[in-house]
Amino acid sequence: MKNIELPFIREMFDSIAPRYDLLNRLLSLRQDVYWRRKMISAILSTHPETVLDMACGTGDVILEIHKQMGAGISIIGSDFSPNMLQLARQKIATTQGKDKITLIAGNALHMPFKPNSFDAITIAFGIRNIADKETVLKAFCHGLKKGGILAVLELTTPPKGIFLSLYLFYFRKILPLIGWLISGDTKAYQYLPESVLHFPESRIFAGIMKSAGFANIRWRRFTFGIVTLYLGEKS
Repeated sequence: MKNIELPFIREMFDSIAPRYDLLNRLLSLRQDVYWRRKMISAILSTHPETVLDMACGTGDVILEIHKQMGAGISIIGSDFSPNMLQLARQKIATTQGKDKITLIAGNALHMPFKPNSFDAITIAFGIRNIADKETVLKAFCHGLKKGGILAVLELTTPPKGIFLSLYLFYFRKILPLIGWLISGDTKAYQYLPESVLHFPESRIFAGIMKSAGFANIRWRRFTFGIVTLYLGEKS
């Protein structure tokens, strides 16, 4: 895929922001809540004190970090969509311990942080939108402290079989129609299936993580393989 992150993707997310949470819950049958919960529970044992959530969107991962790890955790959320960040600010405004949460406008390709700043970095459903994945993963590794952990949650294509055929029919035919009816945006929910289908197979993506400087890389599939959680540590 061509590197179309900017401005197309930013404009796309700005456009669908008002209906983004509703569509996530509807199109995933609320599985997106479960997937985020599993991602954060997977890094709990590392006891991070500073966490960066890149491509934070409307703040759902930030709130899950806060819920599982407590109000003492320092969290930075970064996204390049102004409308997504505005919705995140509204959610966080009513959160206890909100003074420990910071939201900034930022691009994953140009992270405005010092090296060795974070104990953990998370990114959910964002890395597939970035063509130069190795450069971004290197930036994440650079931003982590030694021994820090990266958690990548991403939509993936399930293994071959009957479920794959049903999934592709839903993904290519039904999902874009529902997305258009609710959000009014046709391009966003036509782009979504293509971005997922072009995402690297798990072993290939793990290899990219290794090339970027990560070790102890592992992954786990959820919900018949339509989502995969990747974990890696800065060696």
